[in-house]
Amino acid sequence: MRAKSGSWFETKIKYQKTQEDGSEKVVSECYIVEALSCTGAEASIIEEMAVYSSGDMNVPSTKEANFKEVFFSDNGEDDKWYAAKLQFITIDEKSEKEKRSNVNYLVQAKSLARALRYVDEVMGKTMIDYDIVGLNETKVMDVFEHVAPSSSESKEMKNDRSRKQNSKNARQDGLCCT
Repeated sequence: MRAKSGSWFETKIKYQKTQEDGSEKVVSECYIVEALSCTGAEASIIEEMAVYSSGDMNVPSTKEANFKEVFFSDNGEDDKWYAAKLQFITIDEKSEKEKRSNVNYLVQAKSLARALRYVDEVMGKTMIDYDIVGLNETKVMDVFEHVAPSSSESKEMKNDRSRKQNSKNARQDGLCCT
């Protein structure tokens, strides 16, 4: 089990999917994408889902997810996603009153019981007092983490940007015709 913080976006994508019997069907599915913006999340989900679609794709909605951390399972059987709502319990030093703050997580697990166990496993390693006040299965199909380009890809991108900038400078200096 590993936890990852980031900027997560909920994307809904509508596309033509090939069914197990070979027929085509238009489906609408929900995915979570790690990105810096809604635009980046849309581009990522289209790129990720292109291999599964045999026709048009449409992203009717993209919004910031209501959690900042995802608990990923290492177990291949864990194929569902659960929304966990926790209340962190702190004591206000001045008033000596208990204060509760809500925090939401997304948890990958096979069942509700396993999701509960995973939350306790991850949170048990912290010093935070908490209560689990909600744990529900979601309609999320999968979660896509941001993948940084490899060093060779980033070198190519850097070289490409450099060539474009040199070309732009040459045109501005009157050294090149467009």
